[in-house]
Amino acid sequence: MKLIDLRSDTVTKPTPAMRRAMMEAEVGDDVYGEDPTVNRLQDVAAEIFEKEAALFVPTGSMGNQIAVKLHTKPGAEVVIEERGHIYNYEMAAMSAISGALARPVKSADGSGILQWGDIKAAIHANDAPYYVAPTKLIALENSHNLAGGAVMTRERTEELCAQAHRLNIPVHLDGARIFNAAVALDEPIAALARPADSVMFCFSKGLGAPVGSMLLGTKDFINEARAWRKLLGGGMRQAGVLAAAALVALEESPARLIEDHTNARRLAEGLAEIQGIEVDLERVVTNIVIFDVAETNLDANDICAGLRERGVLASAFDQRRIRMVTHYDVLQKEIDDALAELRSVLEEQRPKTVNSAFH
Repeated sequence: MKLIDLRSDTVTKPTPAMRRAMMEAEVGDDVYGEDPTVNRLQDVAAEIFEKEAALFVPTGSMGNQIAVKLHTKPGAEVVIEERGHIYNYEMAAMSAISGALARPVKSADGSGILQWGDIKAAIHANDAPYYVAPTKLIALENSHNLAGGAVMTRERTEELCAQAHRLNIPVHLDGARIFNAAVALDEPIAALARPADSVMFCFSKGLGAPVGSMLLGTKDFINEARAWRKLLGGGMRQAGVLAAAALVALEESPARLIEDHTNARRLAEGLAEIQGIEVDLERVVTNIVIFDVAETNLDANDICAGLRERGVLASAFDQRRIRMVTHYDVLQKEIDDALAELRSVLEEQRPKTVNSAFH
């Protein structure tokens, strides 16, 4: 039985084109800067994002944490939306590696997309008392994973970065899924990334490559980042075999992300028709669907366990919320199949009504 894996877009398998490129890749020692495929990938990424330089890193978390390290100092604060990946899913690395403290902020409208008013209230800048931790970085996320794939517009990004820069505070953009955001907004990648001082994006999510992320910024920033990549164990030697797949992902994958978004919309609309499930259709704009099952009177973990038995994989965030993520390994028919299996699981797990006449 083929599994319908909707846990994340990280589960994609390399395409045949990626596998061929990996097999045929020209390689060298990247720690010496001599891997031609890695160098080409970095140049291409910098050109697409209109940044001075780029650095291929093993993971998005490493890319984010190198950026935090270079932008901050021990004892500093990083303002971030309370559901941000850097804060929730990177093992308090900003504290362990950089000695920095997260200052989580709730978006006033609940969307996960911060406004300047949200951020301003949390900032300790030039006029702050000496005995509070100074704000040294603002971290944004686009698209926003835990906010259901919400996207930040070019105008909002420009506004937030401009306001931060007036206070001499840099901005790092966690763009793990920025290609999804660009497709949803019909904006060039560079337009969404340009205002930020540094940007990280992943090859191993919607773009479908097996491994790798990219950190971008100024030449001086990336030169420092290279040293920190090595310190953190990210010197990968003949990494061209991985960069080759990432190059294919850059060239071929963005054009078909709209299919993932269409499938996510189909999934969300199907979920909305199921009794007891709540999903905000207006917020489903990329490939992530988060829905509430509280009204089913069932535990989200039990529902996911039942789905697994039927060949459908999903992620429970807590007792009431489930996340499903579409990607190129899940076809439209499999979206329909997953919905059918969910209906069956709910029917099986719901308490059966007992006729009182038998009591």
